[in-house]
Amino acid sequence: MSEALSYALPGIPFGCTFALVAIGLVLSYQSTGVFNFAFGAQAYVSAVAYAVMVRHGLGRGVAGVLAILVLSPLLGLAIDRLVFSRIPTGNDAAKTIAALGLMVGLPAAVTILLGPVQEASPPSLLFDVNTVVLRVAGTPVDGVQLATVVVTLLVVVVLTVTMRTTLLGLEMRAAVESPRLLRLQGVSSRRVTSLAWMVSSALAGLAGVLLAPRYATVSIDNYTVLLVAAIAAAAIASLDSLGVAALASIGIGVVMGLTTGYAPAGSVWSTGLLSAIPFFLLLVLLAVNPKLRRLGQSSDPMAGIDTPPVPTLAPERSIVLDRSLRVLGPLVLVAGIVSVVTWVPSSWVFVVTAGLGLSLVFLSITMITGAAGQVSLCQATFAGVGAFTAGQLATNFGVPVVLAAIAGAVVAAGAGLVAALPALRLRGLALSLSTLTLALLADAIAFPTAWIGGPPSGITVPRPTLGPISFATDSTRPFFILVLGIVVVAGFFVRRLLRGTTGRGLDAWRQSPVASAGLGYSPNRTKVVVFALSAAVAGLGGGLWGSLLQVVSPADFTYADSLLFVVIVVTVGVRSVAGAVEAGVGFALLTHLAGYLPNRFSPASMVALLFSLGAFAYAAHPEGVVEQLRRKATRIADTVLARAVGPTRVPESPEALA
Repeated sequence: MSEALSYALPGIPFGCTFALVAIGLVLSYQSTGVFNFAFGAQAYVSAVAYAVMVRHGLGRGVAGVLAILVLSPLLGLAIDRLVFSRIPTGNDAAKTIAALGLMVGLPAAVTILLGPVQEASPPSLLFDVNTVVLRVAGTPVDGVQLATVVVTLLVVVVLTVTMRTTLLGLEMRAAVESPRLLRLQGVSSRRVTSLAWMVSSALAGLAGVLLAPRYATVSIDNYTVLLVAAIAAAAIASLDSLGVAALASIGIGVVMGLTTGYAPAGSVWSTGLLSAIPFFLLLVLLAVNPKLRRLGQSSDPMAGIDTPPVPTLAPERSIVLDRSLRVLGPLVLVAGIVSVVTWVPSSWVFVVTAGLGLSLVFLSITMITGAAGQVSLCQATFAGVGAFTAGQLATNFGVPVVLAAIAGAVVAAGAGLVAALPALRLRGLALSLSTLTLALLADAIAFPTAWIGGPPSGITVPRPTLGPISFATDSTRPFFILVLGIVVVAGFFVRRLLRGTTGRGLDAWRQSPVASAGLGYSPNRTKVVVFALSAAVAGLGGGLWGSLLQVVSPADFTYADSLLFVVIVVTVGVRSVAGAVEAGVGFALLTHLAGYLPNRFSPASMVALLFSLGAFAYAAHPEGVVEQLRRKATRIADTVLARAVGPTRVPESPEALA
């Protein structure tokens, strides 16, 4: 019994830290209608600010007050006013994508401002981590652990009383249920929502500052684990009860403490199982809790007065511009391909080939998010399944790498079917959480095992050989031609799919599930097919990507890559095949160009921040920022030509932009 207590008690303070984040998630969802994926990133920003201020000689108390009560609320206010207040209440997909943009962009902004070197662990805000305050059943409890427990209890009591018994709490709940009805009562819903964002952000700052001394450095990875455990606790509470979320968080912390104590040390499965406990719990809850399946669905009684969104139409072009583009476009494309094959330096050929490989993974996002309107957060996982399958078959069983890559696509399609099973009952935010959970499970358990992801150093995926033609040369040019051909075939297939009955049915269901159901359309079978096909395309892209790199490891296909990929494709253009290809090649080129900058500017972070900023415009421009800029350029060119040759115009079909 004493041994169990010695393992369980240290889990309580960690559970209390989870509780602060879980309470913040519940509070923000109840009062703003946003499931804040960026909560862990906000905690990280506050922790870094606290560490920097202390390092520069500011007292712990003053630094803590500034980080928790000044910086964090101001950050929450900025997020509300600049991002979420511009998104319509019922646009769940836009809210999710904006939160993902913040989740990617905030750590990138910190890295750009402070440099790539991580901040060392700061001293604790209250008491000392090395000072034992008391002992419980022989187990020492230090000052930081005790302070975390006390602070969490105070926060739970104060917020519960505020939300349940005060006028402010009532206004916060009303602001998310129906901001129009709240305004009819003479209350500013914007003021209430902004206040809710400031309070929840202060909670994120408190959690970040309390957790920072527990690790050697202040790393975003630690706050990601914190966020996932808190999501599971908030799910237990059905995003409804602050007290239940707090108790569930403490319970998760205790279970993780017991697992740490009793699991065999050094085993990949034991360490993976430890970190995967919240993931398993969240997946089960999403399957059995009907409240979670309705996440993101508006309950506003006045939602019926909303006018439907204006469809994005292709712009009209003058005859001269239309004919010029139809001639010059293919010529420019052919000239680019010939240049890559002939005179472009080898380093740039490698970059373009990498971009084409990524564009296959991005095509899978076009099929899920662009056509079906669902945000899947495990597409990089499917790519990893394809790459690791190809590597295992080619390296350990002597299968030709082309056949191995096709087999990888088939295995990835099977993984897509597994992911599609929850999709039959879930949509919107609940589906995003489900796919994120699958990606986290793959990162924690599946990919680290040697028989899937290979040894820690990575698994070899050789370049292919087709008869007398070998692509395993020092030059990447022959492999570029192979990848280009595969991308063209896959792009043609996806385009036909989206233009056909499947794509049109998904588009109708995305715009109005009720209306499409009234016409007799059931999307379940189509969703399963699209999930499987998109996973197969991503798996094929992963196999080609692995063959290009020739060695891949689990670090190449993490859940964070899935989040970044969604943000990139949404920024460029998520509803067209051309957008996916442009996103892949553009991301590869920008990353390579940013590499010429001094390391102080954190090139990779600059690219991530750039795309995350573009994701904020998804609500206003679902066709993508790049597509929007292209259309503006078309209108400007059309105006110039109209003045020169007359106003003759020709309407362009929507399919022409695909």
